[in-house]
Amino acid sequence: MEEKNTIMDAIVALCKRRGFIFHSSEIYGGINGFFDYGPLGVELKKNIKDAWWRDMVHLREDMVGIDSSIIMHPQVWHSSGHIHGFSDPMVDCKESKQRFRADQLFFAPVIVNEESIGYISVLESHNMQEEAQKNAETLKRKLAKQGTLETVILKPYTEAAPHEYDLIPSPATNKPGSLTPPRNFNLMFETYVGALRDDSSKAYLRPETAQGIFANFKNVVDTTRVKIPFGIAQIGKAFRNEITPRNFIFRSREFEQLEIEYFFHPQGENWKDLFSQWIQTRWNWLISIGLQESLLGQEIHPHHKLAHYAKACTDIVFQFPFGKHELEGIAARGNFDLTQHQSGSGKSLEYFDEASKERFLPHVIEPSLGVDRLFLALICSAYCEDVVDNEKRIVLKLHPRMAPIKAGIFPLVKNKPELTEKARALYLDLKQHWNVAYDESGAIGRRYRRLDEIGTPFGITIDFDTLTDGTVTIRDRDTTNQIRMPMDKIKEYLQDQLGK
Repeated sequence: MEEKNTIMDAIVALCKRRGFIFHSSEIYGGINGFFDYGPLGVELKKNIKDAWWRDMVHLREDMVGIDSSIIMHPQVWHSSGHIHGFSDPMVDCKESKQRFRADQLFFAPVIVNEESIGYISVLESHNMQEEAQKNAETLKRKLAKQGTLETVILKPYTEAAPHEYDLIPSPATNKPGSLTPPRNFNLMFETYVGALRDDSSKAYLRPETAQGIFANFKNVVDTTRVKIPFGIAQIGKAFRNEITPRNFIFRSREFEQLEIEYFFHPQGENWKDLFSQWIQTRWNWLISIGLQESLLGQEIHPHHKLAHYAKACTDIVFQFPFGKHELEGIAARGNFDLTQHQSGSGKSLEYFDEASKERFLPHVIEPSLGVDRLFLALICSAYCEDVVDNEKRIVLKLHPRMAPIKAGIFPLVKNKPELTEKARALYLDLKQHWNVAYDESGAIGRRYRRLDEIGTPFGITIDFDTLTDGTVTIRDRDTTNQIRMPMDKIKEYLQDQLGK
């Protein structure tokens, strides 16, 4: 567990040190749950979105895209159920004034010789079982109880019985009775549109991008030549007032989503086959951009935990250093959303099938992925520490398609104009096609390490042999192997290796 913490700490430090991610408003002490993407981070994030859009929209014949506004008519959120149902259970510590999500706060009775001697509580973490057992042993010693301590069995605070509220200690103070009962806390950010600040002008920052797709379903059908089955894709920001943002950018209050709503005829298509196809499509794509398959898994939601309108839901999960968590969800949502918006708006959202001359509300399968979570998963999957030439190096083994910078161009030394001129000329030529970097500062080995650490796949060195035979050295980031190649073949080589 200590090692996992160390790895995550190293990844967070790397992201700050090399300009991938900064805490928002850091010069003012930061603001919890918000992050800024630096020069390298914005490139990686753009690569993620560009790859998803190309593969899921441009290379498919059954997909179109939209970009809906962040603030929508408030009735959208009434119809979708977010006003009354989009909430997390919240619990407050009356003494410390700290607030926790009740489903991330765990408790257990401490049992010695089959008798309860009190309660312990812990916050959800990768090592919470060990922490809980340690707390139980501490309580046993404090109360000087003799006998066998049973293994602690943790349950979320949401499952506590009312009589247990006064017995469970706060994780902030360790005092029993200082926690409030759970109560729902709506996650949507409120704002106001126009000059007035009352209920008539209240609006919300969208908590998801899906409803913008459903609200525009009829517009897309009427203005394009799409035929069932087809999908509508969207990339966009969403906002959730998370009670306890945590694990770096994994759970934040402002994030970006990659979302598809795939519409189909409820009788004309086998929804189970389409559902399985989408799970496999998304699984294959995640591997294709560089995630280690050994770190991926699938979790099927049991029937009793599905939303009332859902037929099925499968999460693709990823093994982060802090535990296994959801990366992407694929859900079969029926026609719940279109039904709700048709009822709420009073406008028909039915699809007319010209072949069968029938009208119906399509059913939908929804693959939904967070850009920020995928960003973190790619960094975690690519992060590696090894030894090269008896020197430890940190390397991000990012897929070339994802790498923020595709190649570094170096003159062997910077005080020889004949080398720097050729290096600059190559840099300016390659820059017309890819994001590349020029570096002439420091020893060549140190320059290689700098690019290894940010995931650059290739290093190209112009040396004295270049002046005589026109060849350059190309170094591979992962293997550190080097080959020589004529300068006029570099573009073709990179085109092949980068797949673009």
